[in-house]
Amino acid sequence: MMINHSLMQRSSRSLHVGISVACAIVATMLGSSAARAANHSDAPLIKLDPQVNLTDVYAFVGTKSDNSNERVLNVVVQVRPFSEPGDGAIFERFSPDARYSVNITNPATGALLRRYDFQFSPVTSGYKRTNTVLSYGQALAPLGAGGQILNVGDENQNYTQTYTVTRVDSDRGNRSTVLGSNLLTPPPNVGDRVTPLYNDAQGRARSGATTFAALDLYTQQTIYNLPSGETVWAGHREDGFYSDIPGIFNLLDPRILASSAAGNPDGETPLGTPSAGTDGFRGYNVLVYAIQIPISDLPSFSYNVYNNAVYYGPQVQRGVGVYASTARPHVRLLFDRTGNGSSNDNDYTKANGPFIQVQRLGNPIFNEGLVALQDKDNLNATPPTVDARYATYALNPEIARLVNRIYGTQFQETGRTDLQSIFIPEVLRVNTETEPVRLAGQPGFNRLSTFGGDRT
Repeated sequence: MMINHSLMQRSSRSLHVGISVACAIVATMLGSSAARAANHSDAPLIKLDPQVNLTDVYAFVGTKSDNSNERVLNVVVQVRPFSEPGDGAIFERFSPDARYSVNITNPATGALLRRYDFQFSPVTSGYKRTNTVLSYGQALAPLGAGGQILNVGDENQNYTQTYTVTRVDSDRGNRSTVLGSNLLTPPPNVGDRVTPLYNDAQGRARSGATTFAALDLYTQQTIYNLPSGETVWAGHREDGFYSDIPGIFNLLDPRILASSAAGNPDGETPLGTPSAGTDGFRGYNVLVYAIQIPISDLPSFSYNVYNNAVYYGPQVQRGVGVYASTARPHVRLLFDRTGNGSSNDNDYTKANGPFIQVQRLGNPIFNEGLVALQDKDNLNATPPTVDARYATYALNPEIARLVNRIYGTQFQETGRTDLQSIFIPEVLRVNTETEPVRLAGQPGFNRLSTFGGDRT
């Protein structure tokens, strides 16, 4: 983590709480070589288009899913916040007329070098049967004798969404290459009667796989090693990000620290214990698209890292910048099949024109937590190369003023060149010279680090 603190030395409990809350908030916004981000409701316009609303970006060095000797850049992007996992009638699907992208940039300037586009099949096709209400499973008698999905795309998976992955090389005249098409997405976790391979004997969702062999069969069958060397996957997952966003925007309500646990003299439970904190995203799913890119196929650029009393790593590192983006066609037309002038199920849309970027996401909570309302939509529509126009929000963060007013702290409110160096340009900077992150059970794993044993 990288942070520049200037605090008063006071011993009051209120100051302790204020500093703790502030540290939690600010730390969430900081990046590292194993970087991550979260924006669930960052701007007014994208809030109205949830299917392309990016929530999280994770980028870190690892190893290929089926070859531990090959180093790769993992990029995992989450979209569609607050997706209800029990929406059994019609589960969430990727929008067929949107473009979901992973962008590789120069980490120092934000200049685009390469883009990977994920585009998905229509939500109105892809059915084997339309004379039923069931998108997944079949009601066969007796219950349990058939009807379960045992392989992706089998007869009992009535609906299957597919996708295409295209690589666009911006540094080669926007040369476009289709890397894979008709790639399957797995079914959602409908439940143990329909998708039993997701769940344990008690019907609870399995979690915690750290090897390919430990993954459920649906996920294994939809991880694709493309001929070009990349590996891709797309589908449903639980929202793994933790934050008390309701408390933060309730003028920094410190309930994340509060607990009524007995036996604690101050009435609080330390952070990290099961009874502490409020997770505003608990119980929700997201849609995920992910890619592994061989490190050997990536360029490497030098970039400066802010150094202070918390972070002692090298000040000059080498790697790439990463951000996610979503785009919609320039024109979307709604056709009225009935001709009665009212909206109904017979209407359909048709997209035309070039794609227009509607959101981008790189560093944690920059747009959601730092950028003012007047510029939130502007940032989403522009590339990182023009981010100097938004530098004032990093240099003079409003959240520092809020913390100081509410809790009596003395965080530096202006001239925050440390935050400017992190957020401008607004891309994740990944040091591709680091060793692969360690997974649980591997030597050197540290659950308290950002990813595995990576502390850089």
